[in-house]
Amino acid sequence: MNMLTYRSSGILLPVSALPGPYGIGTMGVQARQFVDFLSAAGQHYWQILPLVPPGDGNSPYMSSSSFAGNPWFLDLEELAEEGLLTPEELLSSRCANPDRVDYDWVRQTRAPLFEAAWARGEETYGPLVDAFLEEEKDWLPDFVLYQAVKEAYQGAPLEQWPRAVRLREETALAQLRAERKERCRYFAFLQYLFFRQWTALKQYANERNIQILGDLPIYVSPDSAEVWAQPALFQLDGELVPTAVAGVPPDAFTDLGQHWGNPLYDWDYHKKTGFAWWRRRGTHMARLYDAVRIDHFRAFHTYWSIPLGAESAKEGHWEPGPGMDLVEVLAGVPGLSLIAEDLGDLDDAAREFIAGSGLPGMKVLVYAFDPVGESAYLPHNCTPNSVVYTGTHDTPTFVQWLFDEAGPAEREYAMDYLRLREDEGFGWGAVRGAWSTPSRLAIAPMQDLLGLGADARMNAPGTMGEHNWSWRVRQEALNPSVSEHLRRLTRVYRRCL
Repeated sequence: MNMLTYRSSGILLPVSALPGPYGIGTMGVQARQFVDFLSAAGQHYWQILPLVPPGDGNSPYMSSSSFAGNPWFLDLEELAEEGLLTPEELLSSRCANPDRVDYDWVRQTRAPLFEAAWARGEETYGPLVDAFLEEEKDWLPDFVLYQAVKEAYQGAPLEQWPRAVRLREETALAQLRAERKERCRYFAFLQYLFFRQWTALKQYANERNIQILGDLPIYVSPDSAEVWAQPALFQLDGELVPTAVAGVPPDAFTDLGQHWGNPLYDWDYHKKTGFAWWRRRGTHMARLYDAVRIDHFRAFHTYWSIPLGAESAKEGHWEPGPGMDLVEVLAGVPGLSLIAEDLGDLDDAAREFIAGSGLPGMKVLVYAFDPVGESAYLPHNCTPNSVVYTGTHDTPTFVQWLFDEAGPAEREYAMDYLRLREDEGFGWGAVRGAWSTPSRLAIAPMQDLLGLGADARMNAPGTMGEHNWSWRVRQEALNPSVSEHLRRLTRVYRRCL
């Protein structure tokens, strides 16, 4: 289903980056205030990053589940209102740093809070949790057992579990199900709370004509519930070790390519099942979001396969993906609108495949300004069936690109083309350029709306570091001056009434 039926615009801001006093953004009052900010600014879309639990490097693209929600996003104040937490416990979980997600702080403070909430709520919420386990039986029992077993082994990754458990031998599995039954219910309780709160937040947004644009990571972590419970989905050996892993060849981000390390899919198996797992995943996404960006969509055509043990991604090679068969399956999921993340190394065949899918692709301004050649990303070349971005979570902010990364000729061309002015703000100039394009949907990361530089970059692909995935917006930035200016600009370019 194509979502681009009228001109509109929106802002990219991960839930983790919302303001608030508890070390990370949550689905609480600040999320609703951001929805109100978007509504006042004449926007129709709130784009977020994946809601799944983060994995290595705190990345939501290396998750332990394709279906679970991240309990760190739970609104603690709502739990306190329900009597599950005390005012003293809320006070103990407050974090002083408003500018960065303090992942260590979140890990240290959330676990005891959630344990206390379950201890107080088990009698009341227990029947609801049991019903939720039954309702979500196609993924939740496997996920909570994975969580409970991982906890039993002090957080050790799947590859370090005892062989009988790792390979799900029936006797070992039955014993663990019995021993960890109550811990499974605890982890299911957190998921029940997450999906209840998210459903309420999405309803709040939709009632204010704000659509949620979600994100579907194409891969999962090798340390995940899916690899453990459904190994046939992946290219694994008999010990659940990937025989090859995901990444991309050398590109604009790195000369060595990117070695992601995710297990690759066994596409022959998926085809034999009629892509049943993907159909379930698409149905799940349609419940959570109004539209979904498919991460690394080019892998549907061909994917980069890196041999196990390779020293760099340069040793990989292209393999055929599932092709249009999977696109048609996902396009047939009721209520699922899709955007193709079609960036990166594309040959003519991949471009033809993406165009043939009919899905709107992405145009990114920070890649547009080749001073001597033409670019499909230049505003005048953007097509109506596309989503134009000033930048993404993986690019530098527009201001960072302009002054730190663009060459002198690139910078001069961008300044001339967009008529950038310091008195207006270079970020506003980029937003104006994106909003003016023929693309029916225009998106700006919140950082570009505020004209922020390198400190506000969300992620630098191919790197690990405390700055990745940690930037947060301050509450005072979501003010009427910003929303009114954005609304005026949005009306000028006919993206709101």
